[in-house]
Amino acid sequence: MPQHRLIRNLLFGGLGLIAGFLALAVAVPLEAEMPVPLLVLLSPGLKIAELIMPDTHGSLAWTFGWFLRIAIVSNAAFYYAIFALLAHLLARRRTN
Repeated sequence: MPQHRLIRNLLFGGLGLIAGFLALAVAVPLEAEMPVPLLVLLSPGLKIAELIMPDTHGSLAWTFGWFLRIAIVSNAAFYYAIFALLAHLLARRRTN
């Protein structure tokens, strides 16, 4: 059973990373046109990265690199939670 959980968590983590990256890729160009609540629902990592990034005057590459890391990891965690919740609900539904 622990191996099954490990494989499932790794699968959800990979899917969450891919979904989070794609959501960020869709949300960035549409940020000016999309309402903020819808944007946060699609890609919460974008707004989290905007809040976390310090106002230091570092290089553009350093700032953009950390912005992307924070946004992608936040989105991956968000989508991992969604996939895990859906799997839990489906497993619970099967047992009833």
